[in-house]
Amino acid sequence: MSRRPSLPNPLHLKFSLTAVRELASTAAPFVLLALVLLAIAYVVLDPTPPRHVVLATGVDQGAYAEFGKRYARKLAQHGIHVELRPTQGAAENLQLLRDGKVDLAFVQGGADKDHGPDDNPDANLRSLGSMFYEPVWLFYREDSAQRLLKAPVLQSLSQLPGWRVNIGAPGSGVPNLMQRLIEANRIDPATLTLLQQSQTPAVVDLLDGKLDALVFASAPESLMVQMLLQTPGIRLFDFAQAEAYARRFAFLTPVTLPRGVVDLARDLPPQDVHLVAPTATLVAREDLHPALAQLFVQAAQQVHGAAGWFQRKSDFPNARDNERQLHREAERVYTHGEPFLQRYLPFWLANLVDRMWVVLLSLVAVLIPLARVVPPLVEFRIRSRVFRWYGQLRALEAAQGQQPHEDLLKRLDEIEAKVAGITVPLSYADELYALRSHIQMIRRRLGAAGGGPA
Repeated sequence: MSRRPSLPNPLHLKFSLTAVRELASTAAPFVLLALVLLAIAYVVLDPTPPRHVVLATGVDQGAYAEFGKRYARKLAQHGIHVELRPTQGAAENLQLLRDGKVDLAFVQGGADKDHGPDDNPDANLRSLGSMFYEPVWLFYREDSAQRLLKAPVLQSLSQLPGWRVNIGAPGSGVPNLMQRLIEANRIDPATLTLLQQSQTPAVVDLLDGKLDALVFASAPESLMVQMLLQTPGIRLFDFAQAEAYARRFAFLTPVTLPRGVVDLARDLPPQDVHLVAPTATLVAREDLHPALAQLFVQAAQQVHGAAGWFQRKSDFPNARDNERQLHREAERVYTHGEPFLQRYLPFWLANLVDRMWVVLLSLVAVLIPLARVVPPLVEFRIRSRVFRWYGQLRALEAAQGQQPHEDLLKRLDEIEAKVAGITVPLSYADELYALRSHIQMIRRRLGAAGGGPA
């Protein structure tokens, strides 16, 4: 039983590569178009966030500084380096944001001066939400109250005339806040000795008796707050009119420091203390990359979401901010939660797909119809390689009798030599062989017309 001869492997490979090359060369313009469109979409959408971001915090050992470290650790897990910029506080943070020197900052409600209706310095700033309460802590010396009021307890801000009070360093949010509270209590600033030292030296002077009282606004995580709450001879002012302050100033919220929350064993404080609290917000520049805004809100949910002295679990962070417009990406996270893909994919890949999927679907919708054109184009390219020689054969046949017989044969030999170099996929070999047979047919005609063999 005879075996059917098969093509040698190199020749078979040659024909296969020819088919692949034809398909690739025909599809190349469509692939190039897709790549160009993807590149344009990548540049426009900018799906990859920068790897470095600057966050303005606050004074060392303050709540802002402590929270900033936690944010830095959270974002480092996604390959983002958060540079922490120490400042004097919220007012300086706001100015740094407006000047474009930082990307994000903690800002205390009411820390900024009032502006006219046509003056909006925060037009390019966006809020990432409210993060935590910053109670106004007014600590005073018991002996100062006894000396100045003839009583152990300061009962109202209106009793402060004659006191030496530190209201925070320039750049913090407390000086502006205290000016408003002083005005609301109709206190003549000339009757007060107001100092503006930074937090640590002010605490030292309070403990040494050089100050009668000091004021700062901070979350209870502040080490200074923790220490002063447990220092003998130092008392915390009870804002008995906390509700009234909150009605007068929209950025204030009445909060209560529960009895015993500082130290249950020592029953500190010995009774509930009423306080007023601005809300700390995380503010970003409008041009902050959307992926970074998303990451910071997700980190905030982990950093500030637990129960604390002044809030229950999941009270913070939230989308409430009556001073600045909420960032669009922050609103998306608060409304829909963590993106689905981030639960299963690395952040960079999930973010890339999340921001590019509309473009990818659009390209697929455009390229699928175009892809149907590729097979006919491949067929046209291959067949045109064969059929274009028929035109020359027709011309040569038409020239019979008008040109010398030898010239016609020479031209036919050239055509045959070039056709012998044509390579086509096996599926089109019948057309190539048909061309060769037609060349031989013309040769026989020329031979018959010339009176001899061709």
